[in-house]
Amino acid sequence: QVQLVESGGGLVQAGGSLRLSCAASGRTRSNYAMGWFRQAPGKEREFVAAIAWSGESTLHAASLKGRFAISRDNAKNTAYLQMDSLKPEDTAIYYCAARSSTYTSGNSYDYNYWGQGTQVTVSS
Repeated sequence: QVQLVESGGGLVQAGGSLRLSCAASGRTRSNYAMGWFRQAPGKEREFVAAIAWSGESTLHAASLKGRFAISRDNAKNTAYLQMDSLKPEDTAIYYCAARSSTYTSGNSYDYNYWGQGTQVTVSS
């Protein structure tokens, strides 16, 4: 089992930045890829970004590439999501996820473990 805890969400003005963190605990000796997803009110959960175990391969939603960037520090068992130039439409609950594979995926069904989510609110 892998437990995931997100942090770093909050209220920010449009154009601002936030950095989300996802701390993993439990069976962290296993190699696993990690991802970020988000869900806005009344909308389906959507893929944001993913990163391979090695950190050498990343995948970003096309609509967010250039503003959002995923990274990880395996020594700290932590993944990050840097979000810049935030827009009100980025308002959502952001979820961290991990999958029992070293490779990235943009499909939520490929992920075995999920955090509780952290709220990000962008005001106009």
